Amino acid sequence: MIASPDIEQMDVAGLRALQLERLQKQLRWAQEKSRHYQQAFAQAGVGWQDLASLDDLQRFPTLDAIALRQVDAMDILTLPLSQVLRVGYVGAEMHRVMKLYTAGDVARNVEMMMRVLQSVGVNQTTIVGLPMHGMDSRGADIQYALENLGATVVDLGPQEMQGRVLEAVPVDLLVTTPQLVMQLIIQMQAAGKDIGEQVIRKVLCLNDMSIQNPMQRHIENRLQAHVYNLYAPPELGMAGMLYPCAERQGQHIQEDYFYPEILAFHSEKPVETPGQMGELVVTTLAAEAMPLIRYRTGQAVRLEEDPCACGRTFRRILTPMLM
Repeated sequence: MIASPDIEQMDVAGLRALQLERLQKQLRWAQEKSRHYQQAFAQAGVGWQDLASLDDLQRFPTLDAIALRQVDAMDILTLPLSQVLRVGYVGAEMHRVMKLYTAGDVARNVEMMMRVLQSVGVNQTTIVGLPMHGMDSRGADIQYALENLGATVVDLGPQEMQGRVLEAVPVDLLVTTPQLVMQLIIQMQAAGKDIGEQVIRKVLCLNDMSIQNPMQRHIENRLQAHVYNLYAPPELGMAGMLYPCAERQGQHIQEDYFYPEILAFHSEKPVETPGQMGELVVTTLAAEAMPLIRYRTGQAVRLEEDPCACGRTFRRILTPMLM
């Protein structure tokens, strides 16, 4: 199901015009409000006024995960704390990142998650298992999106309780991480039970480190369920930038809120050949509290420009596993 046809099926020219308008505003906002970007742009000798076309974004500096972790979150922050709705740490213990959100940031993250969930068939009849205890802001966005769609949300509780909860409640969709799924499989196996006998038919996996999920095939075989992957690095602070569709031929990028580039490996230059693989670089288009300008994800992908059979005009990201 397409949640927002006016956006997800927007004609390409209209979408590019929207991206340029939002990108100009985002760069200006970052330059005027963020200490980090004021300094980074000045050092690179560029300013928001230099962006007259989408291609002009190449003149602005990139930022990778290592460099980003060395920047104080308060130096990226564009607003006083009194205008921030949510402050939290995102990611696993060794890779936690402080993220701050305005009410508008949260609303956009929830909107993107609603598109994600509807793309995998979530509706008012869906029963969703969600391990809410200890989850960060990404989990909160998912819970709000599910509740806005009218889905039944089942709190799976702590790890030692999850097997019993799944036996008591017929969950259709499981939203978790690959690591937690594996722990659940082992837990139920130790109790002499086969998780494949549950009614779970879909699993939405949040992947911190990679677009690809190395455990996908094993999870699908054990649960007898389809696995859909969400790329959710802590640096983004959300889980809905990329999402699958029914065609399962790559993942659509939410292009009204993120602008993608593909750079040649170990280079600042864009790939020159259509369909050529390179590193995925993304820029937020509407972030308020913590914009990210030209963030190098470290992910090897290619950008698929051809229309998708699902009807969405958002471009797709393809990884080596799908090429």
